[in-house]
Amino acid sequence: MNPKQIGQAYDQITGLWEKPEFNLNNGIDAHVKAIELTQSRGLALDIGCGLTGRFIHLLKQQGFTPSGLDVSKKMLDIARHRMPEISFIEADICTYSMQEEYDFISAWDSIWHIPLSEQKAVLTKIVDSLNPNGVFILSFGGVDEAGDHVDDFMGPQVYYSSLGTSGFLSLFIELNCQIKHLEFDQYPELHAYMIVQKQAV
Repeated sequence: MNPKQIGQAYDQITGLWEKPEFNLNNGIDAHVKAIELTQSRGLALDIGCGLTGRFIHLLKQQGFTPSGLDVSKKMLDIARHRMPEISFIEADICTYSMQEEYDFISAWDSIWHIPLSEQKAVLTKIVDSLNPNGVFILSFGGVDEAGDHVDDFMGPQVYYSSLGTSGFLSLFIELNCQIKHLEFDQYPELHAYMIVQKQAV
């Protein structure tokens, strides 16, 4: 599946994030931990922002100027209605040319939807768009080996890929980042997140 198809799949299931039982605290503690590492609080970007705005609200409260990016038109329609003061970008992160330099970037439960063959290039582009000492938090499938699969757990078929835990670690070290935190936060599920900081040259 390509990112456009992923966006169309998410267009069908926006209601899942509007149900009262959706946990709006999912990922918040991890983001607080990441924000504590920042040295400057300028621009921030939430990749795969969805419609809840929970990370954007947090970033705004913490003194950042946040924006959101998503490939799902319907997700962004709802987000724009809820947060008209925020800049939202409808785009495929694989082909999107980063327009700014950021002090903080989040990709929570989103990067894992891009094609496995695009993972390294996209993550390199994201790190390149960080200011020196900028912080990047991402969640990923904490599997041992790189791989991909499709499932219909949420309804429509959705694609997932992962470089594997060691693959992500190796790439970020190669990209001159310090690994600040790595956690399997939903054990026994293979859900992991990492916080990295771009080293100043």
